[in-house]
Amino acid sequence: MKRFLCFLLVCVSILALCGCNGKSDQTANGLTPVTLNEVAHSIFYAPQYVAIENGYFEEEGIALTLVNGAGADNVAAALIAGEADVGFMGSESSIYIYNQDSDDYFINFAQLTQRAGNFLVSREPMEDFEWTDLKGRYVLGGRAGGMPEMVFEFILKKNGIDPKTDLTIDQSIDFGSTAAAFTGDGADFTVEFEPSATALEQQGEGYVVASLGEASGYVPYTAYCVKQSYLAENPEIIQAFTNALQKGMDYVQAHTPAEIAEIIQPQFAETDLETITTIVTRYYEQDTWKEDLIFEEESFELLQNILQEAEELDAWTPYEDLVDTGFAVTAAQ
Repeated sequence: MKRFLCFLLVCVSILALCGCNGKSDQTANGLTPVTLNEVAHSIFYAPQYVAIENGYFEEEGIALTLVNGAGADNVAAALIAGEADVGFMGSESSIYIYNQDSDDYFINFAQLTQRAGNFLVSREPMEDFEWTDLKGRYVLGGRAGGMPEMVFEFILKKNGIDPKTDLTIDQSIDFGSTAAAFTGDGADFTVEFEPSATALEQQGEGYVVASLGEASGYVPYTAYCVKQSYLAENPEIIQAFTNALQKGMDYVQAHTPAEIAEIIQPQFAETDLETITTIVTRYYEQDTWKEDLIFEEESFELLQNILQEAEELDAWTPYEDLVDTGFAVTAAQ
């Protein structure tokens, strides 16, 4: 957690030097501008892109600007500096900031995914992979204190593996760079999001041998949050934003992976439709997306258990302080 906060301070300082965007209250066509900073641009978040491509945000009166933060620390920094209105990332970041006695901490108002979205990729094909096969191996992991790494370690412990002594986990590589590093590195395994996992398979550089989403069970992996001050001043915007997302969730629940892939293809112009369909199907079949956006207390407590096991939790955080389900409940009605 300390490493996350130190990096966050650096990011906030840089953003502060860049200044504010100077956004107007409304666009020329009367829509309210909202900047959403996402932790990564990934097919894992398909319902969000369905909402964008189907015009659901415009239907709710929002002119959405989407920014790829490339990491939770950058998303949090953008929120703090006022460069983003809404942040989309693992809600562990909101817990870290709350426990530092922030005057304007983040409130989570909608949960999108209920499973981890990354996969374990092996250097060699392993048809009968067991998690114990990782003992003594070298794995490219994620940032300490981030959800990908904590869920990975959570799974290891569930399978009787000590993350510190039974294998070597490299946490030094930047978010989004592990797949490229894996192709020229001596690692035995890497933990990858899509489309990187499928790309490694297509290149013959790796083989998906396990889903962290299936192995970990239901985990509140990503959620939308805003600063307390923004929520207090703009509840109608948050409701409209949540309504648009719920429409995207409804579409995903009612359509096939092929139909979903076709809708979101413009968001991933560098990826062919067949690959997008393969990835959507992979996420669809493991029950990645919730039917609604309600961030349940049980999920929040599970998240804190994972943080505690990872030794990243300084103090237990009250659910009611960091989660507001009212907007999601209204949107689901």
